Amino acid sequence: MAISPAEAHDASHPELDGWYEKLESGKGPCCDGSDSAHVEPSDWETQNKPRSHYKVRLDGVWADVPDEAVVTGPNRDGRTLVWYYDGWTGHSGIPGKVIKCFMPGTMT
Repeated sequence: MAISPAEAHDASHPELDGWYEKLESGKGPCCDGSDSAHVEPSDWETQNKPRSHYKVRLDGVWADVPDEAVVTGPNRDGRTLVWYYDGWTGHSGIPGKVIKCFMPGTMT
């Protein structure tokens, strides 16, 4: 599987610490003490519906990224980042991955 846990702050790039701390989506701050995960290019995609929409593979299952979870602005890390947790999805009460923040990287 291509999702790899990552420290919320990259120890090899301490100059980015302040940037990580300020990241937020429409769902709130991303860096709340939980770690982000780095996503390999093969484990995320964009789809053009009426507008761009993202999907990401988490623990082997494809999940839609809610529009409000997308972090806009330049990605200084360069890698695709996702903050998620196990919870209840939608109004159905079905357990699943809840995506708090998603920041696309390059697909190279």
